[in-house]
Amino acid sequence: MKALRSIVVALAAMLAACSPAKHEASQGAGPKLTPIRFATDWRAEAEHGGFYEALANGEYAKRGLDVKIVQGGPGVNVPQLLAAGSVDLGVGSNSFIVLNLVQESVPVKAVAAVFQKDPQVLIAHPGTGVETLADLKGHPILLGDASVTAFWVWLKAKYGFSDDQVRKYTFNNGPFLADKRAAQQGYLTSEPYTIEKEAGLRPKVFLLADNGYPGYATMIMAPDTLIAKNPVAVKAFVEATAKGWQDYLYGDPKPADALIRKDNPEMTQDVLDQARAKLKAYAIVDGGDAKTGGIGAMTDARWKTFFDMAAGQGVYPKAMDYRRGYTLQFLGQPAK
Repeated sequence: MKALRSIVVALAAMLAACSPAKHEASQGAGPKLTPIRFATDWRAEAEHGGFYEALANGEYAKRGLDVKIVQGGPGVNVPQLLAAGSVDLGVGSNSFIVLNLVQESVPVKAVAAVFQKDPQVLIAHPGTGVETLADLKGHPILLGDASVTAFWVWLKAKYGFSDDQVRKYTFNNGPFLADKRAAQQGYLTSEPYTIEKEAGLRPKVFLLADNGYPGYATMIMAPDTLIAKNPVAVKAFVEATAKGWQDYLYGDPKPADALIRKDNPEMTQDVLDQARAKLKAYAIVDGGDAKTGGIGAMTDARWKTFFDMAAGQGVYPKAMDYRRGYTLQFLGQPAK
């Protein structure tokens, strides 16, 4: 694990390079709004749709917030930005990020989990006898560096996969397409569609979450200082975001899509449409704990399950107080 505190140098320059979206909330003659700079973990896409919907429809402004979305991208590390105070809130991509912050004693917490299911998938070729995740034992699997210390830990524990199966994934589908025995990591809403569209191949897709992987994803992260100083603003952001996601998935997504495509001109409407459809079909946002706790829900039980899995594989000390990585104080208000 890399120490976060040793690399929070020159973050102002780094922030300037990550293309902040200049979306101003309309204040008019009303009360002054609380400014919030919110960093996403990648360029604008459907996986951020609820945030953009809340911004476009004025849900943040209604709750007293002037939110600016700061796009992520290659080389942008949201935990670093949060730790340095360069942004106020940000996206935590997966549960390992939260526990890494605990391990490094970085005072940042998850305050909501937008994705009840981590959209990580493994992709395999059809017609090769691979029908389940277990069938991939012994096959070469293309993984990014970050994945080797994340969900790969769970795959090894559950299916007996071994490190000699790992091949380098450089976010290029070419090596996967060239080797029918190979499998590749991906995101449910991205690589499967790209492969099918560009190569005419409908791959076998295995969503890790539907096979027992317990991690949350797309969590809202907040520094302890903001939680202590302005809990009302944090609560307002969580509630507005829940409403934004409800509207994006089950209302009119056009306002959010327009902002997404403005921030990320390379994004196309067909990619947005298929991603939104998959978020709905697989209950990525409103499944799991959100069924009873509302969008953004987290539970102590789920966090314990995840920590016990990771600590059991030696990723974290078993005595580590993982509860320092999250708080449930801002949850319990379903979107209305």
